[in-house]
Amino acid sequence: MKNINQVIKQLALMLAVCMVVFSCTDKLEENDGQLAAGDLDFTISDDMVLPLIGGYSAVYSRGWEDPLLIGVRGDDVNAGGLGDQPQFADTDLFIYDNGFWMYNQIWENFYGDIVRIVSSRETIQSYKDFAVEDEDLDKADQYMAECKVLSGFTHFQMSRLWGDIFIIGTSDITAELDKGVKTKAEVMQYISDLMDEAIPFLPDARPNERQDVSGGVTKYTALAIKALANLELENYQAVADVTGEIINSSKFNLYPDFYDLFKKEGERSNENLFELQYSDYGTESGAENSHEYGPFGPSNWTPVVAGASEGWGFYEPSLKFIKFMLDRGETTRLITSVNFTPRGIAEITSDPAYATLPSFVSNVTPDGDIFNDYSRAKFASGKHYLPSIDLTPGRTRYGSGKNLIVIRYAEILLMYAEALTQGASGSAGSADQAVNTVRARVGMPALSGVTTDDVMDEKFAELAMEWGVRYFDMIRLNKYEELSYEGRTFTAEDELLPYPQAQLDLLPLDNN
Repeated sequence: MKNINQVIKQLALMLAVCMVVFSCTDKLEENDGQLAAGDLDFTISDDMVLPLIGGYSAVYSRGWEDPLLIGVRGDDVNAGGLGDQPQFADTDLFIYDNGFWMYNQIWENFYGDIVRIVSSRETIQSYKDFAVEDEDLDKADQYMAECKVLSGFTHFQMSRLWGDIFIIGTSDITAELDKGVKTKAEVMQYISDLMDEAIPFLPDARPNERQDVSGGVTKYTALAIKALANLELENYQAVADVTGEIINSSKFNLYPDFYDLFKKEGERSNENLFELQYSDYGTESGAENSHEYGPFGPSNWTPVVAGASEGWGFYEPSLKFIKFMLDRGETTRLITSVNFTPRGIAEITSDPAYATLPSFVSNVTPDGDIFNDYSRAKFASGKHYLPSIDLTPGRTRYGSGKNLIVIRYAEILLMYAEALTQGASGSAGSADQAVNTVRARVGMPALSGVTTDDVMDEKFAELAMEWGVRYFDMIRLNKYEELSYEGRTFTAEDELLPYPQAQLDLLPLDNN
């Protein structure tokens, strides 16, 4: 990853545009070269999609550390990785070292994405400046709107981690930095307003209905990101209005099988409003675009498919979460969310209250892979697990080619329900109806008189291990006691990560 200063200089000079293209078979293929802006012929409107796909490539090319650091501080997740990356384990304990390489890497990852997305949007504007046909003008507006959605997503993740950050909206990076950091509230409002700018130009469709950029963002992705930003602002009426619009569209529904939702069967389903897409193109070797799922996997297993690679053991469901699920009588969501080892099962049963476990608690997954004991963790994230039988023959990397879901309809329903319990009025049914829709999929009994605490419990069960949802809910609601678990003590001072020291040395950040 290039130093952010170098990236900024590159963007300011508009020297290069990273490009990838979709082939006629919908494969996402990355062009390893860079195309100088001076080499572009802006009169060729058919090429307008190339900088857009460059923007998608920036967002899809997530570092393995990004989802780990975003989610690890919640009471649903423990660091794992024992014996390696001690500062990552410290972060899980709310002990922060701003010299830790991971903080700086994620800062660079997201700001690197933002500047590439801005470059893409401005390059599309150059195509629009030469466009004549109404169809091409409309296409340019849509593509630029998509870039705004991608930019909103990246700013959102950064502000949840650091609070006050720079907003980068143009390629005049020096001018943007001179404006200084904006407060978290200002960033969230910026994101909400940016989505309002984008929505009129986006397809009124599910991502899986798009034919031009299959699985790309749509109006409903933008609405979802707007809802998330307003949830951070605790603007619950706006959350109810926006999520209600998504629900009332009748375009989305929950994928019938919760377990398969997180496997290849659930990719681009009617439930997914935004997912990072990867592929090995169904070939046993050659080019692939894959996320690095190794950190989520076991470092010792017996896969059904001999030779399937093990993982690193860096991200484990917490014992608190597992006991919470057992207490609720959860089956499907617990099997889906947690992969057990014998050592982990022994840890659970060492508590007399859990001495007898349901028969489904096993170190053998429903697809037959066996999770053996390993030193780095006692459990693994089932939502990031791809059964070895689902690997493309010849591909052995853990999770090879698996998509990474970011926002799904279940979260929309639960945000809507919370907004109503927080006093908002809604047009898409009651909080009870929204929560019970989510519960019905996994065979849980219906609730009545749903409260905010009920919604938080449902989000805990439904969205654990997903993009830090649990952690950010708890700090938003000041439920510090939930995060003070298994020997941890959480205070208000622990909410945000410190700015990376490498960035304090480079950029005019507030050190306070």
